Amino acid sequence: MKRNPDFLAAAVLAAAALCLGAGACGGKTGSPPASEGFRLDDPQKAALPVLTVEGIAFTNADFARFARLTVGEPEASLTAEAAGRLFDDFVERKLIVLSAAARGIDLSDEEKEKSLAVFKLNRAEGAVSSSEADNADLLEGVLVEKYMALEISGITVPEDEIAAYYEAHKNEFLQPERLQVSQILLSSEGRASEILEKIRSAGENEFREAARTSSEGPEAKNGGLMGVFSLGQLPLELEKVIFALEEGRISRVVQSPYGYHIFRLDRKFEPRLRSRGETVPLIEARLLEQKNQAARDARVASLKETMSWKIRTENLPFVYPGS
Repeated sequence: MKRNPDFLAAAVLAAAALCLGAGACGGKTGSPPASEGFRLDDPQKAALPVLTVEGIAFTNADFARFARLTVGEPEASLTAEAAGRLFDDFVERKLIVLSAAARGIDLSDEEKEKSLAVFKLNRAEGAVSSSEADNADLLEGVLVEKYMALEISGITVPEDEIAAYYEAHKNEFLQPERLQVSQILLSSEGRASEILEKIRSAGENEFREAARTSSEGPEAKNGGLMGVFSLGQLPLELEKVIFALEEGRISRVVQSPYGYHIFRLDRKFEPRLRSRGETVPLIEARLLEQKNQAARDARVASLKETMSWKIRTENLPFVYPGS
């Protein structure tokens, strides 16, 4: 049975990837300007409350910081629809954070230190973040992952569910015809034609020796062995030649943008259904992710039902979708 991984490693890696990918851990403080004529960091609206959870108010400034740390620097643009989705995420985060506080769930000093160290490594300037408020928001993201990790910690994927999924989705595990292909690659058509004349009727050993001594391709040291391919994995002009070959046969000289090729079809692997044993890791991971997401969604829905919260969409600097 597959179990969920350690939360901190997963949470820090996810937060760091977000931080690096969005450029969000840099020193700039502006929110992304929107393509619909609004700014999330509108100073006239910064202090206005947009969310209250269990009596605690959060302002536009809080939301703008969350958005910046999530989607990146000012050159990014947001539509009202995208900003609305971000605001929904902001609401869910605050519900989870305050629920965590009520349940006594927090990050240990060690968890905070490790998280901030990763954030630091992912900033070009070398500082942890541009402000203590940014640090707190980034650590909130790790806390949310810890909270949810506890929520899903007991989730597993039993063998019978794996078997049932395999039986119901066999079409997903059909492998198409695959070919093991080797080549000799040259930059001169004349040289390619000379070598082809020598090996046209040669066996595999002679082909590999010619590839090792004459080919200019990176696979020359491996006797020309390129690998195993199915239809659609190679350039079309090459596939037309390779897939027409019989096993053990050598092609004509084929020109491409890479040079002049001589191909050998080493082996054909017929289409087949992958066994259940082969697919267990893939099915486990797929079902575990589905269960994890369902548990997360259910927990957020429960918090929305049981906690006291209110949004003030009229104070947002954009028209909240549905308002």
